[in-house]
Amino acid sequence: MDTPAHEHWTDLTVRRPDDVRTITCRRVSLSWRMEKRAGHIDRLMNRTLPEDFPDPVERGDAGDVLAVLALSESIRRDLAARRGGDIREAILLGATWTQIAAAIDATPDEARAVLRDWTERQHQLHQREVERGRPLGSDADRHASVLALIELADDEPKQPEHEHPRR
Repeated sequence: MDTPAHEHWTDLTVRRPDDVRTITCRRVSLSWRMEKRAGHIDRLMNRTLPEDFPDPVERGDAGDVLAVLALSESIRRDLAARRGGDIREAILLGATWTQIAAAIDATPDEARAVLRDWTERQHQLHQREVERGRPLGSDADRHASVLALIELADDEPKQPEHEHPRR
């Protein structure tokens, strides 16, 4: 992909997790971050090649390690932030708390806590943003419907229903 945004991203030096917001003040896609991280890791791996390696290679340096750390942290943060939404979607599509807990290597109650925390943050976001005229987050009805999902028994699937895609 050779869009101006991608070219800018490719050339951008990343040293902090929030450097990934420098293109449009929004997060850069996970695939772009993984691609950039892989390039830094490749250069670092080249450090293990013998000095007399026959082909020209770029060898990594401290900047590559710092970029790997910063990119890894930005990816970790984004994945953690969307975890509750993914759990909600799994429940809505018929997964049980036991299945979700196994998928995230947790207990059903720990998985419920992740969803509870996520829905509370989404509801607080909605309350703040509705005052600004932006309908982000979860309104009271959606918040209540997510809290109801938390009450399902460990092995009780919610019957899938047709719903708008998650925001």
